[in-house]
Amino acid sequence: MNVVANEPLIEPHRLYFADPAALRRASRSGAFAEQTAGQCRGALQANLVILPKDAADEFLAFAAKNSKPCPLVGLSEPGSPHLPMVADDLDLRTDVPRYRVYRDGVCVAEPNDVTDLWRDDLVAFALGCSFSFEDALIAEGLPVRHVDAGRNVPMYVTGRPTEPAGRFQGPMVVSLRAMPPQAAVRAVVLSDRQPLAHGAPVHLGDPSALGIADVMKPDFGDPPVIEPGDMLVFWACGVTPQRALQAAKVPFAITHAPGYMLVTDLLAEGLTTFPTRASRRVPRSTP
Repeated sequence: MNVVANEPLIEPHRLYFADPAALRRASRSGAFAEQTAGQCRGALQANLVILPKDAADEFLAFAAKNSKPCPLVGLSEPGSPHLPMVADDLDLRTDVPRYRVYRDGVCVAEPNDVTDLWRDDLVAFALGCSFSFEDALIAEGLPVRHVDAGRNVPMYVTGRPTEPAGRFQGPMVVSLRAMPPQAAVRAVVLSDRQPLAHGAPVHLGDPSALGIADVMKPDFGDPPVIEPGDMLVFWACGVTPQRALQAAKVPFAITHAPGYMLVTDLLAEGLTTFPTRASRRVPRSTP
């Protein structure tokens, strides 16, 4: 972890509405190491998968076949720690608050910096994240309970299989947001406008239909905040590739830790196609 001597950790609430580059710099220095739900509102957040080049083509095919949980928003050149289509001031080795390191499909570490693990054959994939459409929900006054509670979103491994591609396969992972039924209907419409942030939900209602035994015991993230009368709304989740990595037993891979996303400079609202360097960026502001 790249901690600057005597530099105080930044409390998560101080970065609400912050410039994404400011959050990335804080992650780079070690001053910010929190989950990113509710941060840098308006910015597209992204899941991260980093693989050796000899596995990259198969993973690209897996993402193409499973665009709901794996919407591709960025792809690096082999060995490059940069993704110019999503941000200029970005170093993939340091700018995510927490990573996961996999060896032979097993998570062996969760560092805050992977500079010492970087290799010339690594290819990085950025995949859209459901944190991005939450801004649209909040703007319309819809409840996003984990953000209000300062928690990570609850995520669950389901019984729904993904479409296999080469060695990559496995179950879909979903994230949950509980809200009143009328709000759920509006959330479907708003999220459907952001296909690169997983789009519309994959399921509403009974979690057992997804193979989820106990909704209060998520596989990743924090337990949900559910109020009387709430409907359970499940979106595809970008943690899905981590299950596929486990099944594939790739010798070496790096991902984000669930809930600790790569925050890009892209404006989430209105982004429907693979971005280029000329894509609209989030207006910069001071934290």
